[in-house]
Amino acid sequence: MRTTAALLLLILTTALCQAAAPVEIKGVRMWPAPDSTRLVFDLSGPVQHSLFSLKHPDRIVIDLQDTQLKGGLPKLDYGDSFIKRIRYAPRHGEDLRVVLDLRHKVRPKSFLLKPNREYGNRLVIDLDDASSSPEPKTERSVTEAKGRPRDVVVAIDPGHGGEDPGATGPRGTHEKDVVLAIGKRLAALVRKTPGMRPFLTRKGDYYVGLRQRIEKARKARADLFVSIHADSYPNRHARGASVYTLSTRGASSEAARWLANKENSSDLIGGVSLDDKDDVLARVLLDLSQNATIEASHQAAADVLHDLARVGPVHRHHVERAAFVVLKSPDIPSMLVETDFISNPRGERKLRNHHHQEQIAKAIMRGVRDYFQRNPPPGTVLAMHERKHVITRGETLTAIAHQYQVSLKALRHTNDLHSDTLRVGDVLRIPDGNS
Repeated sequence: MRTTAALLLLILTTALCQAAAPVEIKGVRMWPAPDSTRLVFDLSGPVQHSLFSLKHPDRIVIDLQDTQLKGGLPKLDYGDSFIKRIRYAPRHGEDLRVVLDLRHKVRPKSFLLKPNREYGNRLVIDLDDASSSPEPKTERSVTEAKGRPRDVVVAIDPGHGGEDPGATGPRGTHEKDVVLAIGKRLAALVRKTPGMRPFLTRKGDYYVGLRQRIEKARKARADLFVSIHADSYPNRHARGASVYTLSTRGASSEAARWLANKENSSDLIGGVSLDDKDDVLARVLLDLSQNATIEASHQAAADVLHDLARVGPVHRHHVERAAFVVLKSPDIPSMLVETDFISNPRGERKLRNHHHQEQIAKAIMRGVRDYFQRNPPPGTVLAMHERKHVITRGETLTAIAHQYQVSLKALRHTNDLHSDTLRVGDVLRIPDGNS
């Protein structure tokens, strides 16, 4: 009996000692972005902390209870970050104070993350630029102000980034890296296309929040939003590309969110503010905007899926629908492209290949171009330069294609023709010669 009691006392004492053990900072990582900096402390366990700002000079103070840092800070590159240097010192014997010396004023926030497959416990410090304009001027808004036709803006959204690697392939390839490479290649193709301009929601290895990606695209006044990802599935034999648009259920939940926040928001729905409308009218306007956007999204996604099928296998031969947050902008046609299954060894190998990345980017570009050829936004260069042909008696589709030096296939595709039958007076859109 005494032996049992002694054993229980030993177990209890050991547990109490372990519970009282200080939290150890095992590493520090930093992810600079153009308008923010994320600092991540890797911890041996959860920690109690407080954070506050000081001026003259600008700095952030982080107090961590019952925490220690062994071996000092790792060497960090502060060049592109808002942080000039990081200092630390023990406080009250058992606590740790960390001071971030800043280049200028920031808006800080902090939160704890629980362990996942990639990392253990983490304390995340986000520093947002306090001087950034809420509505930055874009080249598009400048051309609009001068009354000239503007470029079509394509928002390209490479998924994940920074602290969030996304899916990981069997060889350790991170989704965030391959989709950024594809996104940059797509941006280069858009930039080379007359009448079109790209906008990347992220240009480097840093994290951008899901709703922040939508807001960035809206501030850039995007005409189309393309989010790029690489799928993962427990079955490693799954393969092929997929394209998603917003589901009806996702649209309904987002409509409720917008209507609930309309009085405190300066967001616009198709250029119409909701904050001065009664609930019934606001709901009608939002429904009209969302229905048109979802239809346009589906058309654009179908074009992209068609061209992706020419590059490699597709997982589904139809556009799928899901309630992804990044698809929920009520006034921007949006799609999410899963380029392949990175969990499939062959898919991972292809996604790592620069030539294949370029082929995917070209396929998405062809689909985007096909969509805008049929649906050029009013007031854009593409709308001004659109060629049209009015059918007269005796004309054939083959002769019209020859007249404009375009392929018969491109002419059919641009006008969504399923036969060569023409009616006098109908108007055909003429694709460019590169289609």
